[in-house]
Amino acid sequence: MIESAIEALFIVLDPSRLVYMFIGIGIGVVVGLLPGLSGTVGMSLMLPFVFGLDPYVGMALLIGMIAVIHTGDTFPSILLGIPGTSGSQATIMDGFPLAKRGEASRAMGAAFFCSMIGGVIGGIALYLTIPFARPLITSFSSPELFMLTMLGLSMAGLLAGKSPLKGIISGILGLLIGSVGSAPAVPEYRYTFDTLYLTQGVSLPVVAMAIFAFPIIITMLTNKGSVANHATLQSGILKGVMDALKNKFLVFRSAVIGVLIGFIPGLGGSVVDWIAYGAGQKTVKNNHFGKGDIRGVIAPESANNAKEGGSLVPTLLFGIPGSGTTAILLGGLTLMGLEAGPKMLTTDLSVTLSIVWTLVFANVFGALLCMILVRPISKISFVPGEKIVPFLLVLLVIGAYQSTMSWGDLIIFVMIGLLGYVMTILDWPRPPLLIGFVLALPAERYYWISIERYGWEWITNPIVIFLAVIIVVLLSGGAIMKRFSKDYEQGGIN
Repeated sequence: MIESAIEALFIVLDPSRLVYMFIGIGIGVVVGLLPGLSGTVGMSLMLPFVFGLDPYVGMALLIGMIAVIHTGDTFPSILLGIPGTSGSQATIMDGFPLAKRGEASRAMGAAFFCSMIGGVIGGIALYLTIPFARPLITSFSSPELFMLTMLGLSMAGLLAGKSPLKGIISGILGLLIGSVGSAPAVPEYRYTFDTLYLTQGVSLPVVAMAIFAFPIIITMLTNKGSVANHATLQSGILKGVMDALKNKFLVFRSAVIGVLIGFIPGLGGSVVDWIAYGAGQKTVKNNHFGKGDIRGVIAPESANNAKEGGSLVPTLLFGIPGSGTTAILLGGLTLMGLEAGPKMLTTDLSVTLSIVWTLVFANVFGALLCMILVRPISKISFVPGEKIVPFLLVLLVIGAYQSTMSWGDLIIFVMIGLLGYVMTILDWPRPPLLIGFVLALPAERYYWISIERYGWEWITNPIVIFLAVIIVVLLSGGAIMKRFSKDYEQGGIN
């Protein structure tokens, strides 16, 4: 295992791959910086460009971006009081008051350093999980893999927030879109409407960009003007780093919380910051959380980046995307000729280990980059949304068209994009739709293989029963944890 890790390190340090990692880091910082964008939007923009790339290069780009999104989103959260992404909401509670006191650089110094440490801990957790997961996952056959896809689909309820029913319906809609084209088990075409373009199904990059990025484009056009009128910047980054070092146990505890929450599919960035914030509020003595306490920044920022390492475990090793971002990453693996599951621990182990190294390096370099560019980067938040739209629109059109080089991609992009915008207006969750789309064909394929090989006896398989129990436990436990985090959120806001 150590020899494989060293081999993967040399692969990652190849100059051509480092260039792509730094490109991903730069994109991730900008995506986190711009309020309204998120990891799903950034990933959907990048996905078409990894098609056909060398897996090491493609993963360097994608993981480099994922690793630092929750580092870049610190800027609007602290400077403007606006969450850059859903995972930076709790940072506002103490980061923005610190900024109003003229201590924005101190808050950002602590946040960037904690993000770096949390990301490194997440990468280590991913590495340590591999030896334990390998003997388990390599013993899985089609029935167990089918139940794993069911586990991924069951996350639709958790990703729906307050309305699990909406999440389930959204996931079913994703299944319907994913079933367009040739069937994996029988020689027939479905929902093609006698159109040659649809016989190959709908392209994953087109669906991902349409469902997440298209609504953002419309929102930016309708919400004119910049998001802030002023922001005070003073020196104090080093002071923030020292604050983090003084609270090293809080940093470590919060990072562990982030890893554990990342392990649970369906929770992710929308709740991990509040859970870490609430845990810090209960364990830190003489705190003034909500009034500009630096420890209120340290706790959620440590957990945010650590969560990414934890969330990659079910995504890479079991093929279970627990969020929209990891669902797109799962699609990225497919576009590069990889398959999540047993192969990531056997024939493609070097790719998995390269992801670990990339996650660690990207967190370190991303945090250092943010510290260096605090003043110039913060000015981007003042750019009006309508001036950013043309650049995003060009990327979207190019990305959609190059999927299959067909005009049908652009038509589907607009149609599904309008669907995504309607879902946004009606407050329907979009990540479940993408998860349903990604898992539609694998679920059907594993189901038919199980039936053909074992009849209905596979239902009595102990591992199948165990996974069914896990689905029930995660759904019930996830609902409880969401309610727990909501209580802290309401308490913090009040």
